[in-house]
Amino acid sequence: MTTVIMPQDKDSHIIQTIASYGKSLLGFIRKRVKSDADAEDILQDVWYQFSNVVNAGPIEQTSAWLYRVAKNRIVDKHKKRTETLLDDMLPVDEDDDEAPDFRAILLTETTTPETEYLRNLFWEQLFIALDELPETQRQVFIWQELEDKPFEEIAKLTGENVNTLVSRKRYAVLHLRKRLKQLYKEITEY
Repeated sequence: MTTVIMPQDKDSHIIQTIASYGKSLLGFIRKRVKSDADAEDILQDVWYQFSNVVNAGPIEQTSAWLYRVAKNRIVDKHKKRTETLLDDMLPVDEDDDEAPDFRAILLTETTTPETEYLRNLFWEQLFIALDELPETQRQVFIWQELEDKPFEEIAKLTGENVNTLVSRKRYAVLHLRKRLKQLYKEITEY
């Protein structure tokens, strides 16, 4: 039997849920994203979705539902980040038959042990390739691509001009493309 929650009861239920799960849910999210701001944005999305669902009807297992929604938001954020990273590093070249198509591997909707392995391998090889770069190129790439800092902010941090930073990132991207193209060949030649 489903119980009907009255409007004022819904509000108190939402407040009680936030009080009960807020701290642990934020901790769960923080462990899986790069910054506190990202964690807070995701948590806000979870609470927004929770309030909409509670208004539509009761949730049977609140804890499981909250963590599942949080996990989905984290995956969405990582997927969006991977898409923009791939767009920059691996531009689609219709004329180049040898251009790696990591999008098909990394952005697939299905998660299998094989796709999970390939995603982990991609990130592992990306960080190995980053370690091969000179410190200045590596740092600009990490700040700009992985931490999403604009070049203007990096210029203020380093005292370098924006054109120098853009050039360093370009060299980093060229190196990473070459290394990841090699990885793609190894994966697809099995």
